[in-house]
Amino acid sequence: MSLHKEISFEDEICRHLSAHGWLYSEGDAADYDRTRALFPSDLVTWVQATQTTAWQTLAKNHGSSAEAVLIDRIRKQLDDRGTLDVLRHGVDEHGPRQPISLAQFKPALAMNPDILARYAANQLRVVRQVRYSTANENCLDLVLFLNGLPVATVELKTDFTQSIDDAIDQYRFDHRERGGLFRHELCPRECFHPVSVYSDRRRAGIDYL
Repeated sequence: MSLHKEISFEDEICRHLSAHGWLYSEGDAADYDRTRALFPSDLVTWVQATQTTAWQTLAKNHGSSAEAVLIDRIRKQLDDRGTLDVLRHGVDEHGPRQPISLAQFKPALAMNPDILARYAANQLRVVRQVRYSTANENCLDLVLFLNGLPVATVELKTDFTQSIDDAIDQYRFDHRERGGLFRHELCPRECFHPVSVYSDRRRAGIDYL
């Protein structure tokens, strides 16, 4: 497979998502936190923009350490409870009276302007060539984030010299570790090819694709 053609495939996907409201910037993989398996700046931006009182309380209680305290707390809750539960119910933190919300799902009825504003504030980001491991320099073609939490990973193949099976094999043999990014049980493994797509959404309870 010609590498430049796979890169062109990445370019096209990222341009399309960017044109439809996703955050994308070349080189933003450097802002990914391998240890916490999060995109911290989007997480902090989301909380600051949608839960001002909670953020002010954190800043008052923890000063310059507020961001680190918040991110570490969310990382622990993700490990203890799982991504889906945290997204649905938020995270309790000492100080704020209400749980800190990590996402706003689309409301069934467009009647509450505050909920609509929070929904519009969701930080959707696509990051390419993510070096996700603290043990090696393996990387994923794309990772999709919601408010700093990874919700999907993608391996791309193109041309007629590699098939969707080659992308599946990358997950089976190259991306085998259980920690880091792959501890997120909600993070499905997607394989894209111009003529076929494979998605493993059975993340809970399986070892590999």
